[in-house]
Amino acid sequence: MAVVNEDIASIFNKVAAFYEIKGENPFKVRAYRNAARTIQNLGTNIVDMLSQGQDLKELPGIGKDLEHDIREIVATGRLKKLENLERSIPPALIELLAIEGLGPKKVKALHERLNITSLDDLKEAAKSGAIEALPGFGKKSVEQILKGIMLAKKEGRRFRWAIAELYANDLLDYLGRIKGIENLVVAGSFRRKKDTVGDLDILATAKNWDVITEHFVRFDKVKFVVSKGSTRSTIVLKNDLQVDLRSVAVENYGSALSYFTGSKAHNIAVRKIAVERGLKINEYGVFKGERRIAGKTEEEVYGSIGLPYIEPELREDRGEIEAAGTGRLPRLIELRDLKGDLHCHTTYTDGKNTLEEMARASLELGHEYIAITDHSKRLTVARGLDEKRLRQQIEEIDRLNQKIKGLTILKGIEVDILEDGTLDLPDSVLKELDLVVGAIHYKFKLSREAQTKRMIKAMDNPYLNILAHPTGRLIGERESYEVNIEEVLDAARERGCFLELNSQPDRLDLNDVNCRLAKEMGIKISISTDAHNTFSLNYQRYGINQARRGWLEKADVVNARGLDELKYILKRR
Repeated sequence: MAVVNEDIASIFNKVAAFYEIKGENPFKVRAYRNAARTIQNLGTNIVDMLSQGQDLKELPGIGKDLEHDIREIVATGRLKKLENLERSIPPALIELLAIEGLGPKKVKALHERLNITSLDDLKEAAKSGAIEALPGFGKKSVEQILKGIMLAKKEGRRFRWAIAELYANDLLDYLGRIKGIENLVVAGSFRRKKDTVGDLDILATAKNWDVITEHFVRFDKVKFVVSKGSTRSTIVLKNDLQVDLRSVAVENYGSALSYFTGSKAHNIAVRKIAVERGLKINEYGVFKGERRIAGKTEEEVYGSIGLPYIEPELREDRGEIEAAGTGRLPRLIELRDLKGDLHCHTTYTDGKNTLEEMARASLELGHEYIAITDHSKRLTVARGLDEKRLRQQIEEIDRLNQKIKGLTILKGIEVDILEDGTLDLPDSVLKELDLVVGAIHYKFKLSREAQTKRMIKAMDNPYLNILAHPTGRLIGERESYEVNIEEVLDAARERGCFLELNSQPDRLDLNDVNCRLAKEMGIKISISTDAHNTFSLNYQRYGINQARRGWLEKADVVNARGLDELKYILKRR
C-alpha cells in the first residue's frame, strides 16, 4: 500500500520534536514542522503527485532536502534520519509532547530534572508538587498539565475522521482488487461521519472469503493480526487503528449494514418499534416469526417498520426516528450546495499562497465567490494586518476582481476579539469590508462568565458578521473554552450574527450538537475552511460531514446562497 500524507507528516513532526528536545537549530525544527503542516493540508495524496511527475519543491516550505526525505519515506515507509534520532532520545518522551502546554523544551526539562518518561510519571510529579518547583513552571502550568493528561486519556485511541479516511480508502482500494468481492463499505462511526473514529468496520459480500481473508491480513500496514475467521477477521495497523472485516450474505446485506453502522442507541430504538409490530430486527434480517421478510437493503429494513430511509449521519437517537415517522426528516446539505468560502488566508499574513492563487483555486472548485480574511494586527506571529496593509489588500482585491472573470473576491478580515470584547481594528476600516470574521486567539482560560461576555460584546459591534471557530476546540489537543454556548447563540440571533462551522479536520467547530441547536434557534451557519493554502480549500467536505450530523439543510447555511443574496444578508439590520 502506498504511504499516505499523514504518515509523512507524522514522521516530520517527530523529527521536529526530537530536534527541539536535542536543542537543534530552531530553523531546522521550524522547517520540518511547516513541511508537516503543508503535507497534512494537501487536498491530494503526495504519492499521486510523485507518480504524475509533479515537482514537490513547488509546495510551500518544501526544499531540496525535504523533498529527498519525502521520496525516501514514499519508497521505504521509513526515514533513517528519524530512526537515528530515536536511538539518541528516550522514545517515551514523544508521548509527553501530546499534552497541551508541554512543548519539547519543557519535556526536555522534565526528563532531565525529574526523570519523567511517561504520562503516569508526569501525573505523579504534578500531584506531588515537584513540577511546580521547577523554573519555568508554576501552579497554572501544573493545572494545565493535569487537564491535558485527562484529555489524552479520555480521547484514548481515537483518530480524527480525516485521518481514518486515508486508511479506509487505502483498505477499500486494496481489497477491491480481489475478484469476487462486492458491496465493500466501511460502516460504524466512520459511516456516520463522527469527528473521531475508534476503529473501522468493513463489510463485504463475497463468495471466495478464504482468498479475501488471506489478502486482508497481508495488508502491508498491519502491525499484528488479532484473528482470522470464517466470517470475521481483525487486524491492528501500525498506527494502532483496529480494522474488522466481516463477510455478510447478499440477502441480509442491508440489515448487517444498518446494524454495524449504528449507533447503538439508534438500533435499540429501531428494534423497539419492530417489537411493537411483532417483528424482530437483527444483523441477519427482519423476521416475522421464523420467516425473513426484509434485509437485503437498508431501505427494506426501515420500510418494514413504516419509516423512510434515514441518512447515516442522523442515526444517533436524537429525534431522527420521530422525524422520520412524521415526515420531518431534514433534506441534508451537500457539498455541491456551497457557493463559496468565507474564511481564507493568503501570503499577506500566514497563508502559503497569494491572493490571486487562492482566488483561482476557488474558481476551479466551481465557487462563485471567496472571502479573503487574513489576520488582524494583534496576531503578530502571523504578521497580522494593520489599517494601512489592509487597505493595500483591498486595492489588490479591486484590481483582481477586474482581472478574474467568473469569481468575486470579497474583502474581509479575521479580526482578533480582544480580552475586553472589543475588536482589533477600528470601525473606520471595518466598514469598508464586505464581511468581518471575529475570532479568539489568546486568553483561552478566562472564566465561563468572562469568556461569554467577551464574545457577546464582540457581536455588539455592528460590523462583525461571523464568529469563527466559536468554541476554540482542537480535537484531542485542546478542549473548548469555558463558555455558555446557549447565551452566545442567543446573542447571535438577537444581533443578526452568523456562526462558523470551521472545516479544518482538527477543529470541526461548531460540533454537531451545537449546529443542531443553532438551527433550532434560527441562526445561520457559515461552512468555511480557514484555508491557509489552495489545497485546504477542499476541506469544506469535512465541514459538510459535521453539518449533516447537525441536521443542517441548504437554507441553514449562508454560503449556500448566491452572491447577491449573500451580500444582502451580510448587512446587519
